[in-house]
Amino acid sequence: MNPIVQKSGLSVAGLLVAGGCALGPAVAAHAAPAAPAQTSTSQTQRSAERILGVDYQAQPNFYYCGPAATRIALSAQGKALSQDEVAKLLGTTEAGTPSALDTTRVLNELTGGKYRTTEISDSVARPDQVEQLRRDVLAAVDAGRPVVANIKGTTVDTDGNPHSYEGGHYLTLVGYRDGGDTIRVADPADPALGEYWVSLPKVANWIAERGYSS
Repeated sequence: MNPIVQKSGLSVAGLLVAGGCALGPAVAAHAAPAAPAQTSTSQTQRSAERILGVDYQAQPNFYYCGPAATRIALSAQGKALSQDEVAKLLGTTEAGTPSALDTTRVLNELTGGKYRTTEISDSVARPDQVEQLRRDVLAAVDAGRPVVANIKGTTVDTDGNPHSYEGGHYLTLVGYRDGGDTIRVADPADPALGEYWVSLPKVANWIAERGYSS
């Protein structure tokens, strides 16, 4: 397997698939003021709930999910860029944002180089890939870095709401609870909810055949 091969088009399988986005609202939605990360117990206790404060904005069009998700991640780290500025850095076009490699590249350019790209190459995440995602989300969130994930398909959140992105999508993982069994998602294509909780295995399977920046 050689995932480091640049390809284009929404039908190419693998990490470097173009990140097609769901149709977003015509204008950016609400923006929550950034707030310090919070924990319900000691940071050393992995059962703690931890959610990073972010400045949420919805994507303004169908192909800006990559810039919107990346901008949300940057906002938690004190970086105030517009979605247009982030889109230019990512190389986003109407075909989407090329891959998680690009979100990692831009996040590192702007925050000091601590992000890395992880691929879940299988069509369904293996148990070890689920556990790797848990470790990566906990480590990144504990360090104040939201994770940007390139996902595809349909999942259901903990409140029973379905979220379907068959053409592909980018979203931001901004927190965890229950030792990482449940992940907090900031979704730029869903301003009605903005953020919601999804179980760890479902998030991993959402990322399957794509990748994430953590």
